[in-house]
Amino acid sequence: MATSRRLEPDVSTNAERHLVGLCRTDRRSHQSCAQTPVASEGTDRFQLTRYEHAFSEYNSLPLGARARSTTSNHVNTQADPFMSNVTIRDIKTILTEPDGIRLVIVKIETSEPGLHGVGCATFTQRPTAVASAIDDYLRPFLIGRNVADIEDIWQSSYVSSYWRNGPVLNNALSGIDQALWDIKGKMANMPVYDLLGGRARVAAPVYVHTSGDSHEEVGDKVQAFVEQGFHHVRVQMSTPGYATYGNKGAATGASTASNHDTTQGPIANNDWLRDYDPNKLYAHPGGVYEPKPYMRSALGLFEYIRGRFGYGLEILHDVHERIPPILGVWFAKEVEKYQLFFLEDLFSPEDQAYFKMVREQCATPIAMGELHNNPHEVVPMIQNRLMDFIRIHMSQIGGITPARKLAAMGELYNVRTAWHGPGDTSPVGHAANMMLNLNTYNFGIQEANIPSERTREMFPGTPTLKDGMMWSNGKPGLGIDIDEEMAAKFPFKEREFGGAWDTVRRADGSMVKP
Repeated sequence: MATSRRLEPDVSTNAERHLVGLCRTDRRSHQSCAQTPVASEGTDRFQLTRYEHAFSEYNSLPLGARARSTTSNHVNTQADPFMSNVTIRDIKTILTEPDGIRLVIVKIETSEPGLHGVGCATFTQRPTAVASAIDDYLRPFLIGRNVADIEDIWQSSYVSSYWRNGPVLNNALSGIDQALWDIKGKMANMPVYDLLGGRARVAAPVYVHTSGDSHEEVGDKVQAFVEQGFHHVRVQMSTPGYATYGNKGAATGASTASNHDTTQGPIANNDWLRDYDPNKLYAHPGGVYEPKPYMRSALGLFEYIRGRFGYGLEILHDVHERIPPILGVWFAKEVEKYQLFFLEDLFSPEDQAYFKMVREQCATPIAMGELHNNPHEVVPMIQNRLMDFIRIHMSQIGGITPARKLAAMGELYNVRTAWHGPGDTSPVGHAANMMLNLNTYNFGIQEANIPSERTREMFPGTPTLKDGMMWSNGKPGLGIDIDEEMAAKFPFKEREFGGAWDTVRRADGSMVKP
């Protein structure tokens, strides 16, 4: 009995394979490209241009020019003009501040009309330094390079300054890297997570932030998020009489030296404290911070939250590296009974050896990595299973290219990802995070920032939040763009100290890591 089989075109060259790919049925929508243009918002002109011109250019070639050269392992560039020869035409940095946080966005324009990519290079404490690194160094280094060569561009750019690493250079490199992945996805007409192997999940669970001056205030904010469908909530609270991390409404400056009850904490010296002018803008005001009053306050908050909401709700907390390491070991042990989803930045990167002591004494889940710049700083933490969540800021280590490698390493050791994602991760950065969140099997959680309508308008394609999860729109590349005209209407605001974080101090005046 004869069997029938579906005949496919003979696609022996890259150009032929690509053109056939453009015409194949879209399995998600069950519509062929003959019925629907191969396009999406922001990429339509590029897609239609290359679709029409590719066929005309390819069909005009002699038959011999369409085949692979018999004397070379490379595809004849004439046979595949836009796939082999798309180059970087220009690199632009876009500085904008739609909602109180300075953002740095990179836009790469290519030799193919209408084809561009965007990436996040936001280092909000030093944004103009990042812009200079891109404009003065990476731009001239990369113009004319083939956009397909992401790996080589990353590796060569990484060492182009000889001395490497650090938040300025890595964020600059990240903006380039993310934009190139965006371009590659658009050229393939698929989201970046498909280029990486496809989805491991439908959407990415997120956690949101709550803070307040009292147990009840924090609890009420938790309740509001629960009613919106969020299952993971970070909880932070002011420390009575002192400064604290994680509550923007908390006291700052001289008002954090108000404790005079020595049974609760030391009396603070305020000689080096500043008074802050309410008419001026400060990135992160300083104040007096004391570890033991903070720890007692935090433990009381956990007790209250568990008493009010039970143990079914996932709660998280960020120490932000502020307490002495040996107190951090004690704190992790005390926290264990409250069953946190994770405890973040218990130690600074310089004190990572103390995580071994924590592992030996308790099972509190640990998230770490926000302050790492060099991807290699994380390797021992993964290998020795000293953390449970990779908490890296993707642009801080150089973009998608190094982050996907760390995620793959984490899978081998059953260490999950939890990419840094507060407001100083731009919507473009969140879109990049989402590509790995959906693709990575060992994904754990994504920190969420709830963008304003203004920000969403400026960044069409911003990932959406629903039912406690972040959702990608499934469009090619990163699925996001920036309205440059709108971005120009929101330049950086003037800040005191150039936007630097002011100093947090102990009661005796000594500096505390922020």
